[in-house]
Order: sequence, then C-alpha cells, then structure tokens
Amino acid sequence: MTPFTVHEGIGLIFDMDGVILHSNPIHMESWLLYLKREGLPESALKPEKMYGKRNDQIFADLYPDASPEEIAQRSRDKEALYRELMAPRLEEQLTPGLRELLESNRHRPIGMGTNAERANADFVLDEARLRPYFWTVVDGWMVARPKPAPDIYLQVAHNLGLPARNCIIFEDSYSGVTAGLAAGARVVGVTSTHADFPQLDMHIRDFTQPQLADWLSRQRPV
Repeated sequence: MTPFTVHEGIGLIFDMDGVILHSNPIHMESWLLYLKREGLPESALKPEKMYGKRNDQIFADLYPDASPEEIAQRSRDKEALYRELMAPRLEEQLTPGLRELLESNRHRPIGMGTNAERANADFVLDEARLRPYFWTVVDGWMVARPKPAPDIYLQVAHNLGLPARNCIIFEDSYSGVTAGLAAGARVVGVTSTHADFPQLDMHIRDFTQPQLADWLSRQRPV
C-alpha cells in the first residue's frame, strides 16, 4: 500500500469540475465568450449562483422564457465551446496528485458524481486517459434531483456496491458538500472554488498534501 491507498471496503467518489481538474476559470472564460456572442453583459452571470449547478438551472435564470428544448441546445453550445477551450490545456489543468491517487487505488471502487454535462465527463475521462480507473459515472441528468440533493452520490455508491457511509467524496462546491453529507458519506473539501468548508473536518488544496494521506489511512469501513 502507498501512503494514499485506502483500506479495503472504502470507495472513492470524485466530483469533476474543481476536483478532478481546475476547470472553473476555463468554464468562466467560455461563459463570458458565450455571453458576448449572445450580446449579453458579463454582469448577467453571477459566479456565486453558478458553481455546483446544472446548466439548465443557470440558463433558466438567463433566459426565463426559453423552452426546455432551447435551454438544452444553449447548454450544448456552451459546453462545446468549453471543450474547445479546454482541449489544449487539459493535462495542465488536472489537479496535482490526481493520477497518483487514482493509481494507488486502482483496485478499489472509484466513481464520479457530477452535475456537469455527460459530454464533458466523457471528454475529460477519455482525453486525459482516466476512464480505466472509474467503475461508474453518474451525472445530474441520470437522477431525479441534482446536487445539492444527495441523489447523485447515493446512485454512485449503489453502483460501486457500497453503502454511502463507506465512501469518501471529494468536492469543491458548497452544494456538492451538502449533497455528500446528505448522502451520509465522508466528504473532503477541495479548496479550488471556496477557501474553507466549516462543516468539514478535512479540506485540501490538492491530492499531494501529506495530511490527506494521514486522514485516508485512518478511514475504515463501518
């Protein structure tokens, strides 16, 4: 076992944006470019109302009279723009220590739970060659309620064959932390979006920090 290997009976679940990769700046860049193309002011988008939400929720605020079909198309257009911007920068945007943590636990149950578009999850997993590590991927359109409801993380845990209480979730948003705690899981905050998580005992800058290895070594299935 390496210092970052979890014990048998423990699963790891990762949010994507802000956890697997530092994507928030590029998401914001793509949002601002999208708004400019649409003739909307930058002030139309409030970052604090965006992080951790599904695109349909964000676009419903931007275009309250739009049909579900129009919102879905706008979401696809915006995310295609994001992937275009991210593609040449993907490797450098991966969170430090991620590959080592995944490799250390390649025989443990690992899943992803994200509110992001499935096309974005597929893009990251395939282009960064991370898919072999992940047993399951659940996005916000695969459950009745997205984060901050616990549905996504409960489904990931179910797919991994584990009770949520024996899963460790890595999250960067307050809504994601709320979802993980509501699911009954153990949650680690990643400070890429918020500087602090008062409700959590453990938060980290990235996956290289020694205190994470020490904390992981003390986690046991119950």
